Amino acid sequence: MRRLLAVWLGKVLTIAGKIVGKKSSSSPGHYALKICPDLVRSLNKSVSKGIIVTCGTNGKTTTNNLMASALEAKGYKVICNKLGANMLSGIATTILQDMNVFGRLSADYACLEIDEAYTPIVFDYIKPDVMVITNLFRDQLDRYGEIDITSDIIKRAIAKAPDLKLVLNGDDPLCVQFGQIGGEAYYYGISEQVLPQLDDTKEGRFCPVCGGEQKYHYYHYSQLGDFYCPNCGFKRPEIDFEVKNVSLDTPMKFTVNGQAMEINYKGFYNIYNLIAVYGAMNVIGEDTNDFAVLLTDYKPQIGRMQEYMFNKPVILSLSKNPAGFNQAIATVNTDKRKKDVIIAINDKANDGRDVSWLWDVDFDKISNENLNMLITTGIRVYDISLRFKYADIKVDYLTHDMAEAVGKCLETDSEVVYVLVNYTALYPTEAVLKKLGGEA
Repeated sequence: MRRLLAVWLGKVLTIAGKIVGKKSSSSPGHYALKICPDLVRSLNKSVSKGIIVTCGTNGKTTTNNLMASALEAKGYKVICNKLGANMLSGIATTILQDMNVFGRLSADYACLEIDEAYTPIVFDYIKPDVMVITNLFRDQLDRYGEIDITSDIIKRAIAKAPDLKLVLNGDDPLCVQFGQIGGEAYYYGISEQVLPQLDDTKEGRFCPVCGGEQKYHYYHYSQLGDFYCPNCGFKRPEIDFEVKNVSLDTPMKFTVNGQAMEINYKGFYNIYNLIAVYGAMNVIGEDTNDFAVLLTDYKPQIGRMQEYMFNKPVILSLSKNPAGFNQAIATVNTDKRKKDVIIAINDKANDGRDVSWLWDVDFDKISNENLNMLITTGIRVYDISLRFKYADIKVDYLTHDMAEAVGKCLETDSEVVYVLVNYTALYPTEAVLKKLGGEA
């Protein structure tokens, strides 16, 4: 009876939330758990083939949703928190929304994105079969602290699921360390030098085993690459799901274990998201011979280099930490069209109040070539503008109004507009683009 009441309340709150224009991705589950704390525990018995969880600093929403999309393309019923509500209340909301009015649930797979800090809590309620870890970068320092704290949290979660299979980014030493603590581990990576070897900010430059400074045969960005520790011998492992023959032209092309892939997604980092899914599907025993076809209908989640059409394309990108911003900047730089760039920085609770991370972003690498206008906005507009001043890059216009910023760019003779925002600026920016008539 408690579960039924929780499900009914959750469904009513979901409907009410959508009527007033809210996403209803977390609050229904929050209240449902107060009535039935064991609501999430029902998931293991309701899924016949397996539970796949994804965590990591960047790319977890895209990877999780790609996984669900690929499995759904095979005809499976999949439970997935596609809106990215990745704490316990968000997972509870996803479950109750998929339940029928009698509290029953049946699916082939569950694909769940989990906030890194919440992995031990979630693992008290569900026992996943496969865990994908995309990468670990510094993010929301006032909430997570430094990377070693996040690593310890994830290790505690892994210890709670002894039969767990790990699918790890083999190019990230901070992910590889999880494969050393027991269990069955598989690694994916990009096994060739693709990008120019520029001086890049490396989040995890020190060996997680001995603390010595790591060296690289080549690297891709941040600490990702073919790493080795000259002190203790810790190094990039043998790669199970290996990318080669990368072309960054549009569309991007590469091979995974010799299988040719062609994708229209923007951003080199998306190759990692795709091969994480490829690896996880192999680990759970699904055929991947048709992998490229499975992904043709996938549409990126909001803000993942999402394109809106006006009189010119406006591309919206969520860039919430140094590693993410550096990759967004790299993607902007590869676009040779004349461009305007808008950067919005907020400091609400979900962003992290501490904006000192802005000084870890390589803003000085924004290319002046074909850059028409740079606009800053957001709650911390003056902080980001000051950061550009110290990077010796001119900000053409400051405003607190995103609609004004977008409007100015639509009036210029640029060919494309990039809007880079951190988390709480994402949905308001989406609303502005839709209100102005943009078609996604």
